[in-house]
Amino acid sequence: MNKDQVKGAAKDLGGKIQEETGKLIGSREQQLKGLKNQAEGKVQEHIGNLKEDIKDARKS
Repeated sequence: MNKDQVKGAAKDLGGKIQEETGKLIGSREQQLKGLKNQAEGKVQEHIGNLKEDIKDARKS
C-alpha cells in the first residue's frame, strides 16, 4: 500500500461521514461536500492503485 491509497481511502471515508452528518442535520451543503470528498478520495485511491500496478509490472 502506498500513501495515495491510504490518503484516498481516508478521504473517501471522511466524505461518507460528512455526507451522513449532513443528512442528519438537514444540511444539503454538507452532503454535497461529503460527496465531493468521496469522489476525490476514490480518484486518489485509484491513482495509488495504478502506481502499485506499475511498480509490480517493473518487478516482473
